[in-house]
Amino acid sequence: MSFNSVKKFEKIISNFFGSEFGIATDSCTHAIELCLRHQNIKNKITFPKNTYVGIPLLGYKLNLDWNWNAEKWNDYYFIKETNIIDAAVLWKKNSYVENTFMCISFQYQKHINIGRGGMILTNSKDSYNKLTEMSYDGRNRDKPWRDQNISSIGYHYYMTPENAETGIDIFNNKFDKTPKLWTYKDYPD
Repeated sequence: MSFNSVKKFEKIISNFFGSEFGIATDSCTHAIELCLRHQNIKNKITFPKNTYVGIPLLGYKLNLDWNWNAEKWNDYYFIKETNIIDAAVLWKKNSYVENTFMCISFQYQKHINIGRGGMILTNSKDSYNKLTEMSYDGRNRDKPWRDQNISSIGYHYYMTPENAETGIDIFNNKFDKTPKLWTYKDYPD
């Protein structure tokens, strides 16, 4: 099995949301982490109190200057002072927000429920290239790692071809179904 199925899934999802590129990851939380690392965020950022617990834990993990807010959001929210969007629960055609890193989830409760997975949506080819490399241990996914001179930091955050194939199958069967509408109320304070 090759990473062609991952590329195909990335294209299907980015086309659905209306972005140029999608970078498949092993989770939405890791997608957000990669975006924070890619942008080397140094300014104070803000997470909503009502979100998945792993998101504010990134503040600790990355040693960020961060705080909480009581934002009442629907479908998605911006991590304040960044152009990173946590859209883990969003499922709406052509909803990509220009000039952002929009991160979505394929966790078991989501519309495309492959059990585990995420994706970063962007229109930047340069960011696509860098984030793809970061998610694959700092390497090019199209070439065996033994044949590469890996010189950048990377993380083991890629989506497996098997999960991508499951996502493609689910997408093809759920495309026209109405998704659940999510809000901040779905997450405890």
